Amino acid sequence: MNINRRRVLQGMTIGAGATAMSAGRISLASTESHGFTHGIASGDPLSDRVILWTRYLPKSAADSVDQIVWQVSSDKSFKKIIASGTTGTHSNRDYTVKVDVTGLDAGQRYFFRFIVNGDYSPMGSTQTLPTGDVSRFRMAVASCSNYPQGYFHAYDDIAKSDVDVVLHLGDYIYEYARGVYVNPIAEETLGRAVEPVNEILTTDDYRARYATYRSDKDLQAAHAAHPWICVWDDHELMNNTWKSGAENHNEGEGDFDERIAMARKVYHEWMPIRTAAQTDQAPIYRQFQIGNLADLIMLDTRLHGRDEQLIYQRDIPKAGGAEAFVKTMLMDPNRSILGAEQENWLASQLAAGKDRGATWQIIGQQVLMGKLIMPVLDEDAIDTSSLSERYRKRLEGLRQIGEAGLPMNLDAWDGYPVCRERIHAVFKQFASNPVVLAGDTHNGWAFNMRDAKGDSIGVEIGTPGITSPGMEAYLPAPPEMMQQSLRASSEELYDLDTSRRGWTHIEFTPETTTSTWRFVSTILESTYSISESTPIVCKAGDKAFS
Repeated sequence: MNINRRRVLQGMTIGAGATAMSAGRISLASTESHGFTHGIASGDPLSDRVILWTRYLPKSAADSVDQIVWQVSSDKSFKKIIASGTTGTHSNRDYTVKVDVTGLDAGQRYFFRFIVNGDYSPMGSTQTLPTGDVSRFRMAVASCSNYPQGYFHAYDDIAKSDVDVVLHLGDYIYEYARGVYVNPIAEETLGRAVEPVNEILTTDDYRARYATYRSDKDLQAAHAAHPWICVWDDHELMNNTWKSGAENHNEGEGDFDERIAMARKVYHEWMPIRTAAQTDQAPIYRQFQIGNLADLIMLDTRLHGRDEQLIYQRDIPKAGGAEAFVKTMLMDPNRSILGAEQENWLASQLAAGKDRGATWQIIGQQVLMGKLIMPVLDEDAIDTSSLSERYRKRLEGLRQIGEAGLPMNLDAWDGYPVCRERIHAVFKQFASNPVVLAGDTHNGWAFNMRDAKGDSIGVEIGTPGITSPGMEAYLPAPPEMMQQSLRASSEELYDLDTSRRGWTHIEFTPETTTSTWRFVSTILESTYSISESTPIVCKAGDKAFS
């Protein structure tokens, strides 16, 4: 996202009228130096297989652990073990373990664990995707979990929720040094400081950062409770990445391609994602079938094929004014957020899905696709007293963008409008009920998407961030005012929340998709409560919320 969030220091907490809950698993770094130090996980479920993950540190500085037993059972007592085997791990993959368990039954719940010399891992719960007729499928959608911003209460709530899969749409970790883009209360008082101290630049740095995040007990619980399907956004790599560079890759930080390769390698080590047999550098866009109910297509809008983001402050003067900027740069047909290869792949997947007859086409990806136009701000309603000079200048820039009627965020699909129209055309041709899912902004969004002709294309849900601060941090205006202003400026915008942290529960049936934001009351206290948004419903065939 083009807002330079690394400078934001203040997280927001909003009360909610619901039953208070104890975190139960207070987020503390693991004190264990060996064994199953970072929990277990499962991911990328298909109808007959699923990835199992753990990490096992040996007591001595051995390079490898050769005998790691894995077991899959149909019951919690492990009396009915239906699959098992032995694997190993090595320091060259940071002692992480991944097993692709095959031969499973479709649509079934399984339990799994690992064993090393009588040392048992925690038990995990996973499930395979269903086939045939599916009456209901539920997803938890999450993104933007910044460890030094506060407690991961939203992950605790996900762990306790009855969902079939967790979709994480990126910013699972953040790459910054200590003291950068943090809440000081969380970092200093709550003890949520990251390792290493510096910005992560090397393989060991990236590994240490994942180890910090995965020491969190709420995150461990969410991984143990459900299978996950994940994609990266920019912060698993570096802020505002594109295919050949990044805003946060600077002189003196080494070769960009080498840093990306290290980040990708460690992502595949630590995440329960199915890795290509020969390389961890392969594309991560992929497809899942949920019976005849839905096709789930996961895209990479961040790295694979993305052209460099436009920046108003740099590119409007370069183009010779706002009008010329729009005509010559923003509307450039050669610019893509996916790249030609991925655009063609998406079209082929949707065409195959149309032939298969799935009801819903779910597009999981990183950034907002809906059109979001910057409103003209009521400056009298904005409290600028706490803003630094940098953010006062930012606010002035946003005011000018609003007066020109330009998109709010060029790091999203709004920065690639011709590419978006191409994808809208593909949706119109092949997708009967598209549902786009997005993260990145830390706020909740619901869009009724339309193409340039005004035809309904489908709907989009943007999920709130787990802990990362939202619009309230850089536009300190009353949330009600921001919501009213954004609705007035953005015709596609159906609903939004600009100030609370949480996640999204989505239920798909043959008749409807129903999305509900679940907000945590605080990320700075050890107990929290949950409040829910009004359900946002789209009926099959409508291509719009109603």
